[in-house]
Amino acid sequence: MPQETICLLGGTGFVGRHLVHSLTEAGYRVRVLTRRRERHRALIVNPAVTLIEANVHNEDALRQHFTCCAAVINLVAILNDTDKNGSGFQRVHVELPAKIVAAAVATGVPRLLHMSALNADPDELHCRYLKSKGDGEQIMHAATDRGLVVTSFRPSVIFGPGDGFFNRFASLLKLSRPLMPLACPGSRFAPVYVGDVCEAMVRSLDNATGGERLDLCGPGTYTLKALVEYTRDQLDISCAIVGLGDGASRLQARILGMLPGQPFTLDNYHALQHDSVCSNNALPGLGITPTLIDAVVPAYLGNHSARGRYNDFRRTARR
Repeated sequence: MPQETICLLGGTGFVGRHLVHSLTEAGYRVRVLTRRRERHRALIVNPAVTLIEANVHNEDALRQHFTCCAAVINLVAILNDTDKNGSGFQRVHVELPAKIVAAAVATGVPRLLHMSALNADPDELHCRYLKSKGDGEQIMHAATDRGLVVTSFRPSVIFGPGDGFFNRFASLLKLSRPLMPLACPGSRFAPVYVGDVCEAMVRSLDNATGGERLDLCGPGTYTLKALVEYTRDQLDISCAIVGLGDGASRLQARILGMLPGQPFTLDNYHALQHDSVCSNNALPGLGITPTLIDAVVPAYLGNHSARGRYNDFRRTARR
């Protein structure tokens, strides 16, 4: 029986790189669309992966590369809208899903998997990120009326080697010593392991979860301050974490949002007003035991310390 081909958008990002590995390990061929093929040569060495340079916002390109695919998976997302006219969220989270649906219908793709976010809501009034993610999720699920089988995934913050959460705070902590002011310290998260997220997506490629919106969380719930303190303790550095009140958190967001790279924005502040936790975690129902942060994070945070535990982890993982 020929291997089924999955077309993956966002396959060169943090989750995407892990998902490519999970899909090929499960026996699929993966077609990864990327803007700059030469920047991701590590994916090319996998014989089950075809890395294609393409503009995912071009509908003709989508139709071309969706042809003969058993499923399309969309991971494309941005955390901050850096477009001068503020249209980035709309373009990436709303217009792109609409183009994906249209191309999938045109080429006969039967299955769509879509990465959304916990608290995504088209009726959200303040956070443009969560509203746009909610709008995109609605567009995807409305495609069931056009014959597509759709599942969306709504994870809490995702952790794992190469993540943008624990690694980011590790870098900030080293720069902030001896004191780090932290906005929205009481915001709650249930960090979910990237391997569990990828396994959930692979197991959902059959139609059993069709039409569902799956919340994905890890086994523990933590405040943001507790997670940053955990990161500090793993690095074994001295840095006092000072939680800011609501007014100071807003002020920090306004100031940092004007800096290059926008390390923290007012939209991020609004997102943190919603706890990123699950009322109905889908992982156990998929036969997946959620992974503790202690089982994974200490190994790769060693990359930020003099002990070099990350290199030890990589050597162990290759055995």
